[in-house]
Amino acid sequence: MNTEGERVLPINIVDEMKSSYIDYSMSVIVSRALPDVRDGLKPVHRRVLYGMYGLNVFSNRKHLKSARIVGDVLGKYHPHGDSSVYDAMVRMAQPWSLRYPQVDGQGNFGSMDGDPPAAMRYTEARLKKISDEILADLDKDTVDFQNNFDDSLTEPSVLPTRIPNLLVNGASGIAVGMATNMAPHNLSEVVDGICAYIDNREITIDELMKHVIAPDFPTGGIIYGYDGVRDAFHTGRGRIVLRAKVNFEEVHNRNAIIVTEIPYQVNKAEMIIRTSELVKEEKIPGIYEIRDESDRRGMRIVYELKNDAIPNVVLNLLYKYTALQTSFSVNNIALVQGRPEQLNLKDIIHHFVDHRHEVIVRRTQHELKKAQERAHILEGFMRVIATQDSLDKAIAIIRNSASPADAKEGLIQEFDLSDIQAQAILDLRLARLTGMELDKIRAEYDEIMSLIKDLEDILANESRRFEIIKQEMLEVKEKYGDERRTDIDYAGGDMSIEDFIPNETVVVTISHAGYIKRTSLSEYRIQSRGGVGNKAATTRDEDFLEYIVSATNHQYMLFFTEKGKCYWLRVFEIPEGSRTAKGRAIQNLINIEADDKVKAYIRTNDLKDEEYVNQMNVVMITKNGTVKKTSLEAYSRPRTNGINAIEIRDNDQLLGARLTDGSSEIMIATRNGKCIRFPEEKARAVGRGSIGVRGISLEDNDEVIGMIIVNDVASESVLVVSEKGYGKRSAVEDYRITNRGGKGVITLNITEKTGNLIAIQNVQDGDGLMIINKSGVAIRMGVDELRVMGRNTQGVKLINLKGNDEIAAIAKVEMDKEVEDEDEHTDEELPGAVLSDQVEFSNAPQTGDNAISNMGDEKYLKKIEEDEQKEQKAIEDAQDEEETDE
Repeated sequence: MNTEGERVLPINIVDEMKSSYIDYSMSVIVSRALPDVRDGLKPVHRRVLYGMYGLNVFSNRKHLKSARIVGDVLGKYHPHGDSSVYDAMVRMAQPWSLRYPQVDGQGNFGSMDGDPPAAMRYTEARLKKISDEILADLDKDTVDFQNNFDDSLTEPSVLPTRIPNLLVNGASGIAVGMATNMAPHNLSEVVDGICAYIDNREITIDELMKHVIAPDFPTGGIIYGYDGVRDAFHTGRGRIVLRAKVNFEEVHNRNAIIVTEIPYQVNKAEMIIRTSELVKEEKIPGIYEIRDESDRRGMRIVYELKNDAIPNVVLNLLYKYTALQTSFSVNNIALVQGRPEQLNLKDIIHHFVDHRHEVIVRRTQHELKKAQERAHILEGFMRVIATQDSLDKAIAIIRNSASPADAKEGLIQEFDLSDIQAQAILDLRLARLTGMELDKIRAEYDEIMSLIKDLEDILANESRRFEIIKQEMLEVKEKYGDERRTDIDYAGGDMSIEDFIPNETVVVTISHAGYIKRTSLSEYRIQSRGGVGNKAATTRDEDFLEYIVSATNHQYMLFFTEKGKCYWLRVFEIPEGSRTAKGRAIQNLINIEADDKVKAYIRTNDLKDEEYVNQMNVVMITKNGTVKKTSLEAYSRPRTNGINAIEIRDNDQLLGARLTDGSSEIMIATRNGKCIRFPEEKARAVGRGSIGVRGISLEDNDEVIGMIIVNDVASESVLVVSEKGYGKRSAVEDYRITNRGGKGVITLNITEKTGNLIAIQNVQDGDGLMIINKSGVAIRMGVDELRVMGRNTQGVKLINLKGNDEIAAIAKVEMDKEVEDEDEHTDEELPGAVLSDQVEFSNAPQTGDNAISNMGDEKYLKKIEEDEQKEQKAIEDAQDEEETDE
């Protein structure tokens, strides 16, 4: 029953729900969850900063109780719960939440372990210095003000920030029907991007990305792959994979994974608890103990491993199952003129620059207005007190007036003043009437007029306004800019990274024990043949440098192990080492088995180039003489755990691998001084799953020590080196072309004095030669110092060996005249590397059981014995007699 005067209006419930829900959703979108593209702040953050501004809690003032600040913000601007304000303020003070915190908190403001902050009655806060830049010029009519919730006060609708806050601190929020998740970035990079945009408004996003490289998270870590970053910058949406920053150490005689930085927004304590559960469930085997050794000096989480665990394998499992690897889904949605929009990198910078331009214009107009008002008053002063007569007349008017209003009216009529000028004259203190003060008034007037002219020029000249924006941005960068915290692992994605990593020549060295590093130094000295040599890179006890390869950062490295597996790395993924660094164990870089060993490498160009990988071949040789040729395309997609490159049978192992173009010649040398030469076409290309074919037939007690690929018979010669320091150059033509599978001919007259053959290499006169022995001593010399001689000779001494030392490896290098040796007897320690675009390697064979021929029938063994007798006779007669083929 209706009371008198009331009416009931029938309303469709569907229409009412629709209308109410739209009102609610728009309120959440516009007034709660999404940041403004101009200052990058949500209403609650803006109100916290403005509330602290009103309380004068600046960075140079003492801290104020958080409860006092929260109460002020609640009572004046933010009609919601106190926890909403305090939680927002706490996050603004946490250095692990904001890349550039805006509030300086004193007390317990929480931790990365998820510990809650103390109650607001216990903590205190004040503004950070950087917040002064966010609030700068707020009193100069730079932004619009709006009524607060009860129309009793006004608050700014946006802050006139000099900090590109939306980019440098990011934002996250869940609205109705949409959400935002914006990543933080480095202030220095963002400022550089803004300046580049101001210089060229037509700049592309790719060009901006040369300045704003990637997000920069407050907790550091590593961005794994670049595709997500590129998508986020181009479209406003992208998935960025984040990894913890780790290193490997030995702790309590165990290998340990040490985590020093974790991904953004990961709860450290929860991550450790979850990891412990996975270890108990045996989803992550190999972990002995987990400890959190973090303190005020920094984070340190220790994953101590079991003795038989491979660190890199355990680390990959941690990345797979735990929060050591997470993803950050970028969704750049912000309010543009009150409407939510998806924004790319250029859009955000464009709107920020437009906002700064508007602030500069309004600030200049405000300052011009103030200057003109002051000039107007000074003009009145000049008119009244410029001369003694006028001053006396003004004083007389004032003294003879009955009231201030009469005095003002008299001054206005006598001197043709405005009301403001006349009031200023009446308010003038007598002290300002002295001669000195009059001079100050004239000087101030001249200064004000100059300022007015400058301000009018700023308003009339757009280029000046943008130059002011740029200059203020550079000042911000100078004050608050810092280095990146988050590293970028470009290899984690498919994007080409040539624009991001300089394509410098580096040298990769691998020691016998499997320690690898890269360096760009070139201090190897060039010495004469027979010199003593310089100390090479320091290695571990009983270790020596075994592989040396020069490459560029953009190239690829394929690693082949003695068990016949292939692994893949980009050159820049190999850790850089100093002059004396031992390098990183290769097991920590690739998932090689514990009892396997890298025996060969191939340096290639872009493996994604289909024409290139289909044109090139990989030729492999084993200790027992098996040759296998396969298209490089079969090795262009290696997996993390490696792929099978060749099947290795018992008592055999992979010795080497080379890249060929299909028209080369193959030469294989054995330990007993034999060598065979045959065209590459004789070894047909087979699939990756095939075993291969016989390249050379071995005698009993012999094994293959190396293989070379000859591309230019006329200019190349064959260099062979024995383990006791003897070497010899001979012409390729001296080795007649035979069919694959023969026993070969003599390449070096093996005696007790020379020792067994350990290396074969193809060289030219322009090449350099580096020899490294097992004690780490290296010598560098020119190949042209070695004359070409007959192949069935003993050769000449290449390096003087001390005691029982033996040669470990030889490498072909280009001679670099800029690093010629000035002192042949220096004891300076040099890195085990050389700068060269063409370094090929021949390694010393492993000691152990002699190779056993796979063709062991009696007829074959008898034939080997007969051939051996013939060869011995030829050596004794010092004749250069060729062997017959099988």
